[in-house]
Amino acid sequence: MVTDSRNKILDGALDLLRADGGGTVTLDAAAKQAGLTKPGLMYHFPTKEALMLAVVDHVAARWEQRLLDHLGKPAHEATAAQRIRSYVEVALTGSFDRADFAIFADAVYRTALTTAWIARFEPWLTLPPELSGTERARLTAARLLADGYWTAAATDVFPVPHHEHAALLAIVDDLLKGTDS
Repeated sequence: MVTDSRNKILDGALDLLRADGGGTVTLDAAAKQAGLTKPGLMYHFPTKEALMLAVVDHVAARWEQRLLDHLGKPAHEATAAQRIRSYVEVALTGSFDRADFAIFADAVYRTALTTAWIARFEPWLTLPPELSGTERARLTAARLLADGYWTAAATDVFPVPHHEHAALLAIVDDLLKGTDS
């Protein structure tokens, strides 16, 4: 019951961010969106900062679950190339919208939110120091391709047509040749 209420609040906060013209998340708006009173919302999230941290973790946890489902094993059991390939495929096949982008972009300005993203993604995106410079560059280029793709998809600013996924994945395959696959 508590988890259901928390998820309802978090999903409602994301819906606020999806609003036309860009939404704003306040405790009042989030409570109304979730069908709760402000004190009812504050039982779960006593401050806006607590709510926003939970929203970031909620979105990052969804990403992480997609990565785990796609890879089929925990990040620490995979090679760097397998982790990056999983990240690329999730980014190119996942459904992302302005709420995902807003939550990610907001983290740039707030250290606590950045820390939450890093905690979830570090196991997936950090490259081992023993990789050669060429391997690192190839894996980084593949990740940056994915970052650009999901950003364009989430913001709907110059999105890449879905029919180009296969060609993009072929480019990633080429980039990943010679890595620790």
